[in-house]
Amino acid sequence: MLGIIIGIGSVIGIVTVGDSLTGSLTDSMNSIGASNITVSLQRKSSGEDGALMFGRSTPGSDDLITPAMIEDYRTQLGSRVESIALSRQVGSGTVSSGEDSASVTVTGVNADCQAVDNVTMTSGRFIRDEDGERMVAVVSDVFVESVFPTAREVLGQTFDVEVNGRLLRLYIAGVYEYQDDGTVSVDGSDPVTTVYIPIEAARRVLGESEGYQSLTVVGASTEDSTALLDDTEAFFASYYTHNDSYTVAAGSLETMLSTMAEMMSTVKLAVAAIASISLLVGGIGVMNIMLVSITERTREIGVRKALGARNSAIRVQFITEAVVICLVGGAVGIALGVGLGAAGASMLGYPARPSVAAMLLAAGFSMVIGVFFGYYPANKAAKLDPIEALRYE
Repeated sequence: MLGIIIGIGSVIGIVTVGDSLTGSLTDSMNSIGASNITVSLQRKSSGEDGALMFGRSTPGSDDLITPAMIEDYRTQLGSRVESIALSRQVGSGTVSSGEDSASVTVTGVNADCQAVDNVTMTSGRFIRDEDGERMVAVVSDVFVESVFPTAREVLGQTFDVEVNGRLLRLYIAGVYEYQDDGTVSVDGSDPVTTVYIPIEAARRVLGESEGYQSLTVVGASTEDSTALLDDTEAFFASYYTHNDSYTVAAGSLETMLSTMAEMMSTVKLAVAAIASISLLVGGIGVMNIMLVSITERTREIGVRKALGARNSAIRVQFITEAVVICLVGGAVGIALGVGLGAAGASMLGYPARPSVAAMLLAAGFSMVIGVFFGYYPANKAAKLDPIEALRYE
């Protein structure tokens, strides 16, 4: 029975940890858009391992994804694309107001970033494409509480923030609801919130030419994300056929999740293969227990057969006993596996997600082991000669 407990327990434990990890990551990625497609510049490489890189290490103005490319993309794919988000991080800084201060990251965005980043406005508006290079900003409610604790209305207020050695004066156009992502200031006392500004303003601050190194595409809800990803990569890559330094690569979190799920499936199969050895040992152990039990109950079997019990009834009796033993071992293994799996998931920081399907499969497999390894002893008991059995001492 110990072999059955170890075998079932190890499989259930690994499945529980794997499902907890995969499920939690899937939920997290879905909340930020697992099917969203990220298009980014990638240096061209040569060789089977892609180790030899060609061209400039930093993309020049001729390498960037241009607004004209994006417009052509919108036109060609039409309703298949819901939105295209553009963003560029300017830098980090601290905003001070008297004794109050707030740590911020200044990021340039376009209007579509509101939907992609799941930004919920509490007052005012988000960045608009027509803002151009205007120094307007959208700040978080946490930022407002830190910098303007006594102000009744912050829309229209201005504040200064120094980023990369340059002082920026920004005008507040909107306030959004802060979602804690765990990022805190250097001293760990305050959360670091994002200040959104128009992407054209961000490019002017950074002194960059027109164009982008990356963008995020959100497909229509009815669109096949895999097909859209392939078509998106092919579209943008066609512009870089004659570029010696850079090309374009497209990817999504959904692809990463699929790869991770395949890896977890491989791990589960490997553990199941190893656990099968324990189950085999456990099954042989059950068979030995049943053989010993039959030897000790030989007279009982003889009495039952003398009273008219058929061979099939004796066979069913001992197969049932073997199945019960295996089910008990399986139940203990399931409980042990769920407990260890939950503990492992908790140590990794994820909520436990025991697999009901795996537990039912384990229970069914325990029954199969009981029938398979219990049949030989049961058949041996059924074939006992009743006269010889009654003579057994």
